[in-house]
Amino acid sequence: MIRKNDKHGFEIKFLEPIVYRRPDYVEALSALAEAYTASELFEKGLEMDLRLARLCPQDPIVFYNLACSQALVRQSGEALKSLELSLKLGYRDFKHMLHDPDLAEIRREPAFLQMIATLKNQDEAGARGGKKKAAKS
Repeated sequence: MIRKNDKHGFEIKFLEPIVYRRPDYVEALSALAEAYTASELFEKGLEMDLRLARLCPQDPIVFYNLACSQALVRQSGEALKSLELSLKLGYRDFKHMLHDPDLAEIRREPAFLQMIATLKNQDEAGARGGKKKAAKS
């Protein structure tokens, strides 16, 4: 029987050999990165996220997760760069960013606050634009 707190340990033991044999298996890398982070093995999670960033250079979620891993290991400058790239690639969930505990390390950084302000402004402008379009119909 697998105990609840053994879940991530089981996932890690299951996924590590898969990733070793297939180092470009994106889904396995992603699951392993998540399991490492959930187990507070932040450096290993960061290693997987860096590999994913090389394999998926246009994926905003990959770069968001990379920013989280970098923030968890106190690489604030790198985390902000990865988060900015994530936004350029299309990530828009500023509400999640504000509450994601993985980003606590950078949440008070001026660059982070500017990113949030920009996303809020875009969101509000989009909402106003949507209402105007609906009114014309």
